[in-house]
Amino acid sequence: MHDHGIIARSFVDARARDAVLRAYPGPLPASLSEAYQIQNEAIAYAGRRIGGWKLGRIRWPEAGRYGAERLAGPIFGDAICIPSGAQPVPMRVLSGFAAVEAEVILRLSASPPPDLSLEDAPQFVDEVRFGLEIASSPFVGINQNGPAVTVSDFGNNFGLVVGPAIPDAKTPGALDCLAALAIDGVTIGTGLVADMLDGPFGSLAFLARLMGERGLPLEAGQWISSGAITGVHPVRHGQHVRATFGDDIAIECVTMPALLPEGAQ
Repeated sequence: MHDHGIIARSFVDARARDAVLRAYPGPLPASLSEAYQIQNEAIAYAGRRIGGWKLGRIRWPEAGRYGAERLAGPIFGDAICIPSGAQPVPMRVLSGFAAVEAEVILRLSASPPPDLSLEDAPQFVDEVRFGLEIASSPFVGINQNGPAVTVSDFGNNFGLVVGPAIPDAKTPGALDCLAALAIDGVTIGTGLVADMLDGPFGSLAFLARLMGERGLPLEAGQWISSGAITGVHPVRHGQHVRATFGDDIAIECVTMPALLPEGAQ
């Protein structure tokens, strides 16, 4: 088996066991193209339905080196939670690295073309919501070795909490509210959608192009987690996370181990 397959299987197997990887399981990918090849192999090996995609920002100077300002990874359908009430929902995190991110989430109404423009992107979205991405990996250094490493392990995604709808989200100014994220009652990050490169619909346009290049069409009903608004905030097991968007929208979760001890409920 070549290196890409070994790396892909190592990540998928470590996730299934909640094993901690203190070293990268193979040669570091030298490019985003190589990293997406590893991701493709991991998707095939995992054999799980993709329910959406996450986007992450690549900042300069790394954006210049890697030739992109964003990265993407799959969100598996069985890791997407849509709460039915206002109570915090339990979300599993891995023991290697775990973080939470407040995000604007788009639901696709149809499969967009690969040449999707920023201006046309809203036409392919039928819901805009506020939510939380669970960013987690077996590899403790997932965010410390460049974007190609992050891409290679499913873009560092482990789940998504789809929260309340943002009213009139496609109208000018509707996304101008301040987002904030608190862990155990302490606010640790705030931010504005306006500071996110070209915003959530720009994330969708980027993703459509990338998926066209990869031969992985986007599908109606998939959720697109468009990128961190307040930052990437590390968490541990058993922490309470609350994110707010403006004065009226909030979403909460409680982190828990990816695998519960035998006999635990």
